[in-house]
Parts: sequence; C-alpha cells; structure tokens
Amino acid sequence: MRILRGHNQLPGDSRGAVIALGNFDGVHMGHRHVIALAGGLAGSLKAPLGAALFDPHPRRFFAPDAPTFRLMSETRRNRILESLGVEQLHILPFSMDMARMTPAEFVGDVLADGLGIAGIVTGEDFRFGAGRAGATDDLARLCADHGIATAFAELHGNGADKVSSTRIRKAIRDGDMRAAETLLGTPWAVEGIVQRGDQRGRTIGFPTANLTLGDYVRPDYGVYAVRVGVDGDSPSIAAVANIGKRPTVDGVTELLEIHLLDWSGDLYGRKLEVEFFDHLRSEKRFDGLEALKAQIAEDAIAARKVLSGLSGPA
Repeated sequence: MRILRGHNQLPGDSRGAVIALGNFDGVHMGHRHVIALAGGLAGSLKAPLGAALFDPHPRRFFAPDAPTFRLMSETRRNRILESLGVEQLHILPFSMDMARMTPAEFVGDVLADGLGIAGIVTGEDFRFGAGRAGATDDLARLCADHGIATAFAELHGNGADKVSSTRIRKAIRDGDMRAAETLLGTPWAVEGIVQRGDQRGRTIGFPTANLTLGDYVRPDYGVYAVRVGVDGDSPSIAAVANIGKRPTVDGVTELLEIHLLDWSGDLYGRKLEVEFFDHLRSEKRFDGLEALKAQIAEDAIAARKVLSGLSGPA
C-alpha cells in the first residue's frame, strides 16, 4: 500500500482512485463497511481503491488538551487497511486553512484538483467544510460538478446503536474488551517500547515488560488476558497484563505491566504489540508482596484459561 501525504503535487500515477474518506480511528466495522462499498465502486470504475484520512484527527486539532482517545497505532491501522484491499492511503494534514475551507473549496481544491479522484465513498452521516456545513447531499452535488462519482454507506449497526469510535472507546474504558473486539472486528491493541522499570516483578518471580500508554484511550484499571507480539511479529505470546498505578507498592505513575507466560528473554528497548481479550479483575491494593505474588499466580491461570479458549496457542 502506497502512503501519500498532502494533496498537492502528487505523482500522476496516484490520481484516478476511488477513495473511502473518514478518520478511520480504529478501522472498525463501520469503517470496513465504507471501505467495502468503495471497493465495489472502484471495481465498477476500474479504478484503484484508496482511503483518505486527516492528520491530526480534527478532534485533537480543535481540542489538544482533551483526554486521550487514540484507538489504534498507525502501523496497525495501515496493516488492516492494506488487508482490506486499500492500494493507496492519502494522509491529509489537518490545519486551520483546511478547517476554514467551504464545502465547495474542499471538493474543488482537495478532492478534484489535488487528489484527482474518480470517486468517493463516505458514511451517510459525513459532515465536512467550515463549521461542518456540508452534508452528503452537498458532497454528491459538488462532486458531480467535477465528474466525481459518489456513494454513501448506511450506518453500520451492531446491537442497539451504530458502530462508532465513541462506542468503542466507552467499551474500552469500561474494560469490556469482548465488546470492543466485536465492534472493531479485531482485538483492541496497543504498541509501545519496553521501558526499564524498578524490576520488582523479578523479585517475586513474575518479571514484567513495562509500557506507557501515551495517547491511547485508557482502559479500566485492572488485570487483563492479552497476547503479545515482539518487534513486528503477530501477537501470539500468551500473557497477563496489569494497567494502573500499582497501589500495593505505592505507585503514583500509570503503567502497563505485561508478564509473558512460558517465555523468557530480554525485552528492554523492544517494540511490543499487545492485544487485549478479557478483563480478569479490577485493580486493588494487597497486603504486601506475598499476597500480590499469590494473586498474580491466580491471574496467570485465569489468563491462560481465557486464551486457551481462543484459536491459536495459549
């Protein structure tokens, strides 16, 4: 999959695609519905399938101090987009100049003159242009003026409501990783570089790899059954993870601690991809390290049981 940044002075062979346009925060089942419809339109027009998204996310641009909300790393997002047949990804820098564009300017300057697309697909609730003034009927009319085909995906439902990034974030914040996986179409995952910690886990027989969560949405503090991939490998190593501030050892900083089951080795400085499958228990304070050690042993058994019920090794 080619990755192209901006909408000006793009190579000629990148023009003529049909794009799915959205934020693709998580590439959830609703996004996949839009991409599938774009793929159908691309096939009918004999055009390449592309996707376009904004960076930074408009929500982050307008509210830089808002709570963290990232659902997926760029690496994982791009891998999933490519697996869905996307041949080129256009990353559109979101700036105040773009935010101030009228719907007509966005279609003319960005979609027609800039990207040179043959078609575009969005969700039926898509809004665009300054003040979110443009709706899908405006997009269809303006695109028709430039010879750009359009199609709009009905909202993709799952349960009582539409699939949305907001709904997925709530599931993660609630610790409901099974719901998050259903809505995402893949387990929720975080990536990070292993940091050197206080090595207390080694002293009680449960060494951990420690990650900070950065700008990811925060899950409910507690213990989870997870699988881990190291340095780009697909997550397959069974593990138990704790996210929180470690009250038993008077911790004050938030940390994701991962104990890999049936695995040993030096992970410092290596990149981990951690997939979350189930919330085992909430974070709590224990009466000393021996009580904590006993609980971690039980958590490891519980994690192994959860993961053994899934496809693949546990």
